[in-house]
Amino acid sequence: MQRPDAIRTGRDAVSPSGCCPDEKGDFIVIYFPPSLKYFDPKRFVISTWIDHIPFGYDLIAAVKPKLLVELGTYNGLSYFTFCQSMVDHQIDGLCYAVDTWEGDAHTSAYDASVYKDVNQFNREHFRGFSYLMRMRFDEALSHFSDDSIDLLHIDGCHTYEAVKADFTAWYPKVKPGGIIVMHDIAARLMDFGVWKFWEEISCQYPVFAFNHGYGLGVLHKPGPDLPDHPLLSALFGGDTDHESLRAFYVHAGRYILQKRRVDQLKKNGQDNAGKAGHE
Repeated sequence: MQRPDAIRTGRDAVSPSGCCPDEKGDFIVIYFPPSLKYFDPKRFVISTWIDHIPFGYDLIAAVKPKLLVELGTYNGLSYFTFCQSMVDHQIDGLCYAVDTWEGDAHTSAYDASVYKDVNQFNREHFRGFSYLMRMRFDEALSHFSDDSIDLLHIDGCHTYEAVKADFTAWYPKVKPGGIIVMHDIAARLMDFGVWKFWEEISCQYPVFAFNHGYGLGVLHKPGPDLPDHPLLSALFGGDTDHESLRAFYVHAGRYILQKRRVDQLKKNGQDNAGKAGHE
């Protein structure tokens, strides 16, 4: 189990911190993502988002959102990854998770225990800046002003019609220059249509797509320039090896999963040893 390497994000004529010269004497900018240095997920549950939690953690550190909204939270893996990054990087902002916690056509219905677990975890770890809005997406719209959201994550019902409606309704709420994240852009199963809608909007906006883990799309709403941050430059700049960036986060996701499995095996071994010692 090898920790993933750093990301090379571009070149610079001067030697800033985290740079090294190449054979031409130019400096290659080396970016060490926070997830590479110290990320240990507080929330770890089975989810199709599990491959993307290192990126989600790093994206929050880069964007530093004052207002973050997630549409479709379920068991909270992506949302609590965002919240953890807010805390770890001392970002002064508010986070809102919008969901009925009743299920839909793709997740099937689930009982009240899902919301109860998410609510308890939220109160224990992120009380004071993170809020759960138990309602439909359209009901939550009026709670947010236009041009107010710095980062919007759309992960609700995955039909073409549903995701298009969510994007269309919530796009005005996103601040010019803000970020929209969409999950399952590579999932072509059942009646999923996020992939089709993503193909349509990819021609209209600056975007970056990860194809692993059912796919994750990142969109920059036109407006002011993005913050000067290596990850954002890597996503939307022209000097980055995008395939290397994708490969890094494939490896990073696998590393987190494998590390958690090893830690669990060690814990089980210690528990078994303790039980044996008391026999």
